[in-house]
Order: sequence, then C-alpha cells, then structure tokens
Amino acid sequence: MNKTPVQPVIMAGGSGTRLWPLSRSGFPKQFLVLSGNTSLFQQAAARLTGLADEHIAVAAPVVVGNEEHRFLVLDQLRELKIEPGAVLLEPMGRNTAPAVTLAALQALEGGSDAVLVVTPADQTVTDDAAFAQALRLAVGMAADGAIAILGIQPDRPETGYGYIRAEGSRVVRFVEKPDLATAEKYVSTGGYFWNAGMFVLRASVWMAALERFRPDIAAACRAAWAVRSTDAKFVRPGQTEFAAVPSESVDYAVMEKCPGVLDIRMQPLAAGWNDLGAWEAVWQVAEKDAQGNARSGDAIISDSRNTLVHATSRLVSVVGLQDVVVVETADAVLVASREKSQDVKHIVAQLGREQRGEHALHRKVHRPWGWYDGIDNGPRHQVKRIMVKPGASLSLQMHHHRAEHWIVVSGTAEVTVGDKVILLSENQSTYIPLGQTHRLANPGKVALEIIEVQSGSYLGEDDIVRFEDTYGRK
Repeated sequence: MNKTPVQPVIMAGGSGTRLWPLSRSGFPKQFLVLSGNTSLFQQAAARLTGLADEHIAVAAPVVVGNEEHRFLVLDQLRELKIEPGAVLLEPMGRNTAPAVTLAALQALEGGSDAVLVVTPADQTVTDDAAFAQALRLAVGMAADGAIAILGIQPDRPETGYGYIRAEGSRVVRFVEKPDLATAEKYVSTGGYFWNAGMFVLRASVWMAALERFRPDIAAACRAAWAVRSTDAKFVRPGQTEFAAVPSESVDYAVMEKCPGVLDIRMQPLAAGWNDLGAWEAVWQVAEKDAQGNARSGDAIISDSRNTLVHATSRLVSVVGLQDVVVVETADAVLVASREKSQDVKHIVAQLGREQRGEHALHRKVHRPWGWYDGIDNGPRHQVKRIMVKPGASLSLQMHHHRAEHWIVVSGTAEVTVGDKVILLSENQSTYIPLGQTHRLANPGKVALEIIEVQSGSYLGEDDIVRFEDTYGRK
C-alpha cells in the first residue's frame, strides 16, 4: 500500500509582540518555554512527528522563519533530536501567504506533490493523540485534492480570533474577528468555529489556488525562489526579489476566497488548543489556585483574584489585585488589565518608535555561539557574563572605542590577541587593548563562562569590526 507523503511545515517567523516583555523580536514567543519544559516551537515539532501511521509517511519538517532566528531553530530542534528537512529563511517578513508559498515550492522541487501540514509554531495542545487523529483525517481530505482547515468549537465568545462558518464539513465562509455581541451570537447559534490557523493541502493545490487568486504573490515568490542560495539546511530566497513580494496573510490571499469556488472543508479539532496570543490566553491555560490566580517563578499573591504573575529574575509580590497581569523580566515589568492584554502591542510599537533596546532584546541575549548577559553598566563601563558552547567561537574582531578585560569563571578559554594564542583556565584573566584584533573560543567539552569588563568612550554592540566569522555575519 502506497503511503500518502506528508510534509510538515512549521511557521516560525512571528514576533509575538502581545507577550512582551517575555517575548521580543530577538527571542519571540515561539522559542519560549511557557508550559511544560519545552518551547512552543519544540512542542509543535514534536506533535507533528506523531502523524505517521500505516497510511501516512511523514517527512522531516520544513521550518519557515527569519534570518535572525536561524540558529535558535537548529538548536531547539537538536535538543529534540529532530533534523529539519530545510530551514527557509525569509530576508524580511512578508506575512504567511509568501511563507507558505516558499514551503510549497520547496516541496515541489523534488518532483513530488506532498500534502503540506501547515501549523504555526506558537500554539499549545493538551491532547496530542486527538490532535494527530484530527490531522490524519485532514490529510485524507487533502490527499483527494481538497483544502482542509482545522476549526475549534468555541467555548466562549472570543473577540480575538477569526471564525469559520461551516455546514457539516463544508466551509461556507470566513468571518473576521467579531465584536463581543457578534461573538456571543456565534456561540449561541452554533455552526461557527475558531480559525486555528492550521491547514492541510497538497503543494500543487496551494500553488494553483494562489495563482488563481493572487498571481502577483505567486510570480514574485517564484522569482525569489529561482535565485535562492543554499547553505547546509538553510535556504535563502533572493533578497531583492523577496522584497518585492506583496505582504499578505494566507486567509486574505486564498482561504477567504475559496468557499463556493474551490473544495474547502473543515476538520474539527478538539484537543485543548490555544494560540497563546496574549497574556489573557496564558492565564486561561495556566494552573490556578482557588482564587483563580496563576503564578510562575518566585511570586507571592495575597488577597487577589483571577490574576497572573510571571516572575523571571526576582521575587514579585502583589496584594489586592483582580483581573490583572504582572510580568517581570530582568530589564522590564508589565502591569496590565487582563481585559486589555491584547493592547500590549501598543507598548511594543512605542518602544520601537523610541528605538529602545527593550523592544528587541532581553538583557540576556542568545547568539549562535552561546549567550551574554549585561549585568551592569555605566557611562564608561559595562560588565557582561558570557557563555560559549563547547567547540564554539566568537568572530575574529576588534573595537574602535573600548578595551576589554576577561576573567574565566569556569571552563577553558582559547584567546587570540593579535598574533598570539593563549589558553586560560578558571580564575585566570587577560586584557584586550582598544583597537586590537582578538577572538574568544571554547576548545573544551564543557561550557565556558567568563566575566567581561568593557571600558571606553562608546560601548554599543555596533562597535564591532569582524574579520572572520563562522556564522556568516558581516
């Protein structure tokens, strides 16, 4: 018996602005651990491995993301021992329709016409078996040429989701995010489902539908794909060509135009689904005490009801609150009404306009070689903790405006300074003069940790001249 070939596609390019300050553009929500001990992205990848059965052959996942997160994708998949089929890197965000188009072109490249199972990387599911079974039924629909979309039976009048109107399995129409009165009507009337943003269809069916409804997107994506470059698992469409691709969502570009024109069906999904789109959704899925309070980290809650407290770096105490969200990180604190948690995106937009670092990065910044944590700073000094993974190294570089002192806390450091290479062990230190070429590497088999003290007239991260770099950075 021939098995239906299935190509999982994980959409991992979102920025998750409504979960700030925990989610930031440099480390967005799909890579955060918000439930259990794995990230939302890892949970999505693991769930898709469960689709295989006697009728379905599941290929290695294709991940669509952006250049900045490419090593986060590989590192988090490596923790699960999952090898991706490809990581498609968008030079800039162009919404979900072009992202799916890249995955379809990748699937068609080898001459096969696999069924694409497209899922966002930032959702939660509590019943993996029910999730897999619903997707298998959707794969059956798609194998016969239909477009299958997953719908969630609403349990409340939610205004933050789009809705699907269905008669049996046939999709009648898509409905935009409604106001509260309309959402209440949908719930009481029945026949309306939340749009989960997951859909299943053959790669050729997607391309045919896109060329019918949005030929401009199809043509522009093909042009960018034709000049793509490949670097190991990374596939990069042409940057100039991709910049010309219109930005559009899957729903607007194709799905909403399909009812009555193409065979589009809905598969109900009853698997404890939540998209964690805002802090209100995090509170809904969290474990709560008798007063409806949810806490994470070192938190004390007194005389409060239906409140969420998320602490990451210190004790957070609240008294006398109701229906409030409090989120603490090392460099920012959010206090918001649960009802208004969707509006956190306005704070993020303001931070962006003011070009503040809290918009994009945490105090602890992840890099391909490890991470650094800015633990202190002043007008002419900055102190960082730096971790370098075993076998990894930073670029060969120099700085115009600062000198650096390095003290090894644990592990072994291989330090290049000019034409000299030295090894430093625990409690040893060295000095990097201003303007001197240098490199830090970890030749050992355990993580290297150092304290770096920078001093000088300018301490910005852009004061780096790179001469050699393992990770393709200029």
